[in-house]
Amino acid sequence: MFQKLKNKIAYAAVAAPIYAQEKIDIGAPNEFKRLGDLDFPSIVKGAISLIMVVVALAFFFMLIWGGLKWVTSEGDQKAVEAARNQITNALIGLAIVFAAWAIVKLIETVFDVNLLQLVIPSFQR
Repeated sequence: MFQKLKNKIAYAAVAAPIYAQEKIDIGAPNEFKRLGDLDFPSIVKGAISLIMVVVALAFFFMLIWGGLKWVTSEGDQKAVEAARNQITNALIGLAIVFAAWAIVKLIETVFDVNLLQLVIPSFQR
């Protein structure tokens, strides 16, 4: 069964269209920063955003894996209980990640501060 599914996915990948991306103008707002323009606060902001996405994806895949374990448990009570615990833990993890994101956005909106961008004071102008 998995071999047939694997073959179908392989055929679909071969037949999928490929699109070239158009070059973005220099003044476009979605332009990437040049490497020399990077500073510590932007690196921290990017790292925190990346960590949030990776953790949310990890909990999501844990949720999917727990569902698959439940379906394939074949009625074994211990396996069903383990799968149920994994699903519960994954949902709690997702709720924590989204609550943390929502709290940060709420604080940014209410107090008009940007928590994900650190500003390091200096004596230079």
